[in-house]
Amino acid sequence: MSANEIGREVAELLFRAGAIHVSRQQPFILAAGWASPVYVDVRLLLGDPGLRQAVSELAARYAAATFPPGSFDVIAGAETAGIPFAAWLADRLALKLRYVRKRPLGIGRNAQVEGGPVEGLRVLLMDDLTTDGGSKLNFVRGLRAAGAEVEHVLTIFYHDAFPSAGERLREAGLTLHALANWGDVLRAGADNGLSPEDRAEIERFLADPVAWSTRHGGRARLAPRN
Repeated sequence: MSANEIGREVAELLFRAGAIHVSRQQPFILAAGWASPVYVDVRLLLGDPGLRQAVSELAARYAAATFPPGSFDVIAGAETAGIPFAAWLADRLALKLRYVRKRPLGIGRNAQVEGGPVEGLRVLLMDDLTTDGGSKLNFVRGLRAAGAEVEHVLTIFYHDAFPSAGERLREAGLTLHALANWGDVLRAGADNGLSPEDRAEIERFLADPVAWSTRHGGRARLAPRN
């Protein structure tokens, strides 16, 4: 199965889950602070056994087709929704599992990485959604501080609208892999109830997402690099 076929299948699953929400009147404010006319709730795939099994199988197929055998020792799930997806992928690939918090807990061992050591291990970070890449950099810093070797990030959906996400990750020595992105959703939309009006609003947003966000009360620029 090709990457394009996987992208189409994942987009179909997102539509089946009711995970594609479009609001032309009241914008959504995403976790990264951007305003958007559309919200992709990948977490809705978690609740249905058929959907979660399907997306986990597609993730395993993508990993098998993309990475040579033995590329990773560990799959690490990003808090919070990345954790179950990482667990299912780790089971399918027979790899160790860890999870990484947004920040150290502040009690006990004060660890940011949980589930066992990662020092000297090759880690694939997995999350449900990527927007501008900022949270992925934070997770990777935590993993690397614990001694992990991290060069790849796998996400179920990549909100590939905002500028410089790929560049920011590349500068940090990371490659982003996405099972699906906006192109996949738009290609699947006609067969899954996406109205022409909603499609047109999404396309206006994608043509200049920063300007759209600024006009609708969201962020107007990327956070400074650190």
